[in-house]
Formats: sequence, structure tokens, C-alpha cells
Amino acid sequence: MEPALRAVCKDVRIGKILIQTNQDTGEPELHYLRLPKDIGEDHVILMDCTVSTGAAAMMAVRVLLDHDVQEDKILLVSLLMAEMGVHSVAYAFPQVQIITTAVDKKVNDLFHIIPGIGNFGDRYFGTDAPPEWSDEEMDEPIVGQL
Repeated sequence: MEPALRAVCKDVRIGKILIQTNQDTGEPELHYLRLPKDIGEDHVILMDCTVSTGAAAMMAVRVLLDHDVQEDKILLVSLLMAEMGVHSVAYAFPQVQIITTAVDKKVNDLFHIIPGIGNFGDRYFGTDAPPEWSDEEMDEPIVGQL
């Protein structure tokens, strides 16, 4: 999502927050943080490709708040969100604006969005998903005419 933002907003200041969910505990963990100087004075677009439970997104919002960004200046942008994630973020941070292209109703017992888009990170970065994840069951043939 970052390359698309840079293509549209040439002089945008970019920061990075890497939060990954611990596969054993299911809890989000902050692994990397680099934010622009004086970020508290800016409006912030927080981009996350998929939001399932909302735990990682809420941790990212908390990090921004801890760096003096006002809650009403945070915009969470996601390609796909689970209904659970939308409700969690909206309840915890009612002034954060949420923009997504779609909301799926369910998550599975591993908290992956159903039907979802597979593991977006693995697809984007070309890494291997754990063997229990399969995109085959989510692929449906496209029927229609152009």
C-alpha cells in the first residue's frame, strides 16, 4: 500500500510500525518502530492490508497516541477487515476514522478472515504461508463476459 501512497502523494512523510501477531499466544507484538519527527502535529494514515480482530491495529493506534498524535487525526485504511476488527477499533478509539474496501463477517479459530484474501503479506512479499493455510479453497472461478 505504501508504493501507491507515494505515487499519489510525492512528498508524504512515511513512518513504519511493524506489529506481528505471536502465533503461540495470539497477541500482537511490536517489533519495529520508526516515526517521522514531530508526528504529533500531523494527520496520520495508518495502513494495514487486513484487519482481523483489530488487536494489531489498536496497538498501532496506541503507539501513535503515545507519540502525541491526536485520535481524531488518525485514519485507519485497510483493504479488508473482519466485522470483529471494525467493532473492536471503533469501540476502543471512536474518533479514529476507518476506511476499508470490504468487511467480511467471520474469522476462523486462528482469527484469519473468512473468506478473506489469503495471507496478504505472504502474497505480497513472496514468502511461504504455513501449510495449514490454503488459498485454493477460497478461489472461485470468475464467470461472465467482458
